[in-house]
Amino acid sequence: MGKFIDLTNQRFGRLRVIKRIKNNGRYTNWLCKCDCGKETEATSHILRKGEKQSCGCLHREFIISKNKKHEKSNTRLYKIYVHMKQRCYNKKDKNYIYYGARGIKICDNWLYNFMNFYKWAFETGYKDNLTIDRIDVNGDYEPNNCRWATRKEQANNQTSNRLITYNGITKNISKWAEEYNIPYEILQNRITKHGWDIEKALTQPIRHLK
Repeated sequence: MGKFIDLTNQRFGRLRVIKRIKNNGRYTNWLCKCDCGKETEATSHILRKGEKQSCGCLHREFIISKNKKHEKSNTRLYKIYVHMKQRCYNKKDKNYIYYGARGIKICDNWLYNFMNFYKWAFETGYKDNLTIDRIDVNGDYEPNNCRWATRKEQANNQTSNRLITYNGITKNISKWAEEYNIPYEILQNRITKHGWDIEKALTQPIRHLK
């Protein structure tokens, strides 16, 4: 028998575990309350594997969203939404390695309802010349971590600019260059071309040719 783990008050998606109710052979059953207000039962195994994250309302919302005609399918914003889902959940997408493979997800509020995303977009300054950008490149697509940015602003924030950790802080090369007042091209060459470690690349004085 494995060690008993008390799941009381822990959250799994929309579910909060209320109490242990019975033992179901190998697994313990728990009574959970969903954020929508309904109660449901689930085993420890199912909860901890992430196979049950609501009372069923998530699936219902997905079906409704899928069948609901929003007449936005031909808009640029809807294409942004579709591409966002592809790079997070479609392993065949060329950009999946930078998103879904790194654990980047889309919040349930957007994932299962395009109109929620649509409403947020226009409330936060969406324009046709802007693209969606995550403020924290290691965070998910969700309202508090997303903004609309120009392509130049987004490029400066992309993981593909190479994230480097130094003294417990992670930034891309552009941000490190800015902080240490080193020309971007010099810092990039030190790291990518000459193979310097980050500490040497940031602290070695720059030689100025006379």
